[in-house]
Amino acid sequence: MRELAILAFVTVDGVMQAPSMADEDRSGGFDGGGWAAPYWEGVMPHVEETAMSTPYDVLFGRKTYDLFAGHWPNAPRSKANERLNSARKFVATSSPLGTEWENSEVLTGEVVPEIARLKSQDGPLIQVHGSAQLIQALTKHDLIDEFRIWTFPVLVGKGKRLFEGEHPPRDLTLVSAEGLTNGVVSQVYRTAR
Repeated sequence: MRELAILAFVTVDGVMQAPSMADEDRSGGFDGGGWAAPYWEGVMPHVEETAMSTPYDVLFGRKTYDLFAGHWPNAPRSKANERLNSARKFVATSSPLGTEWENSEVLTGEVVPEIARLKSQDGPLIQVHGSAQLIQALTKHDLIDEFRIWTFPVLVGKGKRLFEGEHPPRDLTLVSAEGLTNGVVSQVYRTAR
């Protein structure tokens, strides 16, 4: 049995939509994209060191997969890049993949049982990068073992939030909290089972 961890960049008011670029995700009329970009230089080395330095598989929603697949296969070579490109990538989508990013496969059938099946197998940690809608389903069905959250010192008001909709109450255990020099706070919580 393996575990599943989400990696999320959020604003202080809980928005996770379009952290990188203005046009990343304008759904719902969101016009605040790119809010995390000024902080990347101080955050990405921390993310690579604390969350991407050991082998993992990745689970994506379709929109996030398309964004990553459009960038990472052609990004400058680094250990983190090589690890992400060589990782198995599972995509929750009902449409065919439009790219040949290595080791990518579509989850067929109902997403929640498919993810539970993946977790029941042997293998490395499964990470979910971004993918707000997918995170909502995982939270609702109690499939997340660890929440890795980077909170940016920004308020954007509206947008997709990390925790939206109904989900069962649960206790979390704080594993670590670290303030970075640029004001971003890294927090890791485990689901108390």
